[in-house]
Amino acid sequence: MIKLSIPQGTRDFGPEVVRKRNYILSAIRKTFELYGFQPLETPTMENTSTLLGKYGEEGDRLIFKILNNGDILGQAQMAKDSRELGLLLCEKALRYDLTIPFARYVVMNHGKLSLPFRRYQIQPVWRGDKPQRGRYREFYQCDADVVGSNSLINEIELLKIYDTVLTDLGMTGYQLKVNNRKVLAGLAELVGRPDLMIDITIAIDKLDKIGANGVREELAERGLQPFEIGTVMDFISVQGSNDEKLERLMQLLADSPTGLKGVEELRFILGSNLTNFNSAPTIDLTLARGLNYYTGMIVEVKAPESVNMGSIGGGGRYDDLTGLFGLPGISGVGISFGVDRIYDVLEELKLFPATAQQSTQVIFFNPGAEKLGEVFGYVSQLRERGIVTELYPDDIKQDKQYKYAEKRGIPFIAYIEENAPGIISIKNIPLKQRYNVKPEELAGFEF
Repeated sequence: MIKLSIPQGTRDFGPEVVRKRNYILSAIRKTFELYGFQPLETPTMENTSTLLGKYGEEGDRLIFKILNNGDILGQAQMAKDSRELGLLLCEKALRYDLTIPFARYVVMNHGKLSLPFRRYQIQPVWRGDKPQRGRYREFYQCDADVVGSNSLINEIELLKIYDTVLTDLGMTGYQLKVNNRKVLAGLAELVGRPDLMIDITIAIDKLDKIGANGVREELAERGLQPFEIGTVMDFISVQGSNDEKLERLMQLLADSPTGLKGVEELRFILGSNLTNFNSAPTIDLTLARGLNYYTGMIVEVKAPESVNMGSIGGGGRYDDLTGLFGLPGISGVGISFGVDRIYDVLEELKLFPATAQQSTQVIFFNPGAEKLGEVFGYVSQLRERGIVTELYPDDIKQDKQYKYAEKRGIPFIAYIEENAPGIISIKNIPLKQRYNVKPEELAGFEF
């Protein structure tokens, strides 16, 4: 007999989990729409050529490619090298994130869009990563992006969206970390290796995972000399308040116009009095976000320190993402929520409210064929009030129906009394309270 299983890094979601996930998604969607973002969906699959080369060398390795149908061997013989072989055999791939598909959509529809275009997208993505707690091969992303505007007000509003959603979910102690890729470009110039900017950012982006010594080793492997490595490590070790870090950066990057531009952008975003934050953003010079397309502010949201989870969201400015597809000059900035990790944080901190776990509020016991029409009327009446109500479908003993309601966690049971015509008995199971209600009183009964 075949042992049933699902692919590693994927999960089934039962009703209780789905309800909790919907609680998170509802909070995110509500805030996106409150800020004027419009919904968008793109296909599960993209052309492999659309995705490759957009996420850096490490990202490319994690893209799930889909094998073509048809004469695979015949197609393979046409390839000139391994890269061409991959494209010939796997013309399609599962989307790695929602940002590149969004950029592709903007390019294909730019003549129809009113810029700036504010979109949000909530869909699953796939990555061939090593599965572990908080890291899955299939997971949902919730993105919000603005394209067609260079204003840093967009950055401020996106940071505020993070703050609003996480506060609404009852989470405290989360950290909004920000940096700027221009500052990192200035660091590469300070080191004297602007050609190795991407290598430097990839290495320091791993600081939380491999530690300072690991970063030093990786920088050496990527071609930096010991004194250059020392400059990088000293730079990312700058401490103090946001203002103190900005002042120090002004000094360190005095000879880098690009770096100074990044400092000024951070100063505007963090010094603005346009909005108040429950958890104020802070500068983290170790934040690099390894994706190649970021060009300005970058942000990462860290879970509360009491939960060993790490990042639960991230994003940044990409001034020429659409240029990858032949449409230069359209600036964009966006953020993403890691729903699966947020779920794990809320679960560990016991922050899900009871309403997020409850579906049916009332269940009417099956009275048998003779009284079924009467009970159907009561069920319909409650549903018209918006009260989630079930009718037990089978005519079995009441104690078995009661045990079903208990197992499901349904708070109220209702049934008609055989020995008291015209009376509906309602029981609040958690409070162990019972009420006798006349049919005409049902419309006003508070469940």
